[in-house]
Amino acid sequence: MTLDHPLVEAVNPIVEALGAEILPPDQAQPGDIPLRWNGTDIAVVRLTGLEGALDHMIASIETELGAPLAELSREKKQQAVGILESRGAFRMRKSIDDVADRMQVSRITVYNYLNTVNKT
Repeated sequence: MTLDHPLVEAVNPIVEALGAEILPPDQAQPGDIPLRWNGTDIAVVRLTGLEGALDHMIASIETELGAPLAELSREKKQQAVGILESRGAFRMRKSIDDVADRMQVSRITVYNYLNTVNKT
């Protein structure tokens, strides 16, 4: 099967947002997620490790919000922090520091954004 299948095209935005990759089924390895169509594996999704996961989340949010984190308004930065929180970004070690650096704000500001988001 080829990777230009409609199912592959449909899930590709999700795969890209996760920082994963789609491969032909003959390259499947343990842990890959098969994409099946009518009982036939047409491709597999290979998830990456946690390295780079935060960068992928941030890139996805920057695309969603239309600008790099540092260029967002205060309200949009709060929205970005809320999205990151909902996606589990702050469970990763040093993620608050990394997000603060990308937003060009202090760690305290990111914590304040988190508090604001969690109150609503």
